[in-house]
Amino acid sequence: MGENLSFPRILTWFPNCPNPKVCCVFVSAEIWFKVILIVCSMENPICLPGQRLSICDNVYTCGQGTYQRQGYIYSMLAGTVDLVDRNGVKVIEVHSTGEQTVIPTQGDIVTAQVYIITQQFAKCYIKCIGSTVLRSPYRGLIRRENIRATEKDKTEVFKSLRPGDIVLARVLPMTEAHSYQLSTAENELGVVIAHSEHGYPMVPVSWTEMQCPKTLVKEPRKVAKIIPENIDTGGIVVDS
Repeated sequence: MGENLSFPRILTWFPNCPNPKVCCVFVSAEIWFKVILIVCSMENPICLPGQRLSICDNVYTCGQGTYQRQGYIYSMLAGTVDLVDRNGVKVIEVHSTGEQTVIPTQGDIVTAQVYIITQQFAKCYIKCIGSTVLRSPYRGLIRRENIRATEKDKTEVFKSLRPGDIVLARVLPMTEAHSYQLSTAENELGVVIAHSEHGYPMVPVSWTEMQCPKTLVKEPRKVAKIIPENIDTGGIVVDS
């Protein structure tokens, strides 16, 4: 039998909450409950990055500033929690208390700069979301299997991305609090700006190579298929 979720028992779970409002949903004949901490005594409680906020089901779903993992909703940011009713679905949102309120969401195209690579992934700083230049970058992660759409097992990070490269990438569903999962596995996504080992801006010569115009040395890259003639970096300082 499941544990009886009495109100005194709930108070022991949240001893610092003077007036917890907890929703217990009966889901089967075997006395299983889903417990959701909705709000405390404040109208807009404060949360921290990675803090678990609620279960994720057909009643409660992720909104801005949150992500879903293993059936629960977590906060991406330090900020205030809002519960928004949208057509009967409770959308949990977190809004940052800082000045920067734009955050990457699933499906967004972002501009990022790679700063470290390993055999399994590339770490990068997200500097633009769409055409919006960020005051402070977010951390992104491009896993080896998300670099190319085909032959994923044969993909090598070193032959696709290098530190200093500027890439266009798509934001994937959030799976962890500390970095955004990104993908370049589309023809239009990948490296748009790269410098050779000698520091010269390289020119794409195919969708898998870029060439230094001074030394004529070619280097492998996962090149974005649509590259403007004059790339506007939106004020980004490119670290070579």
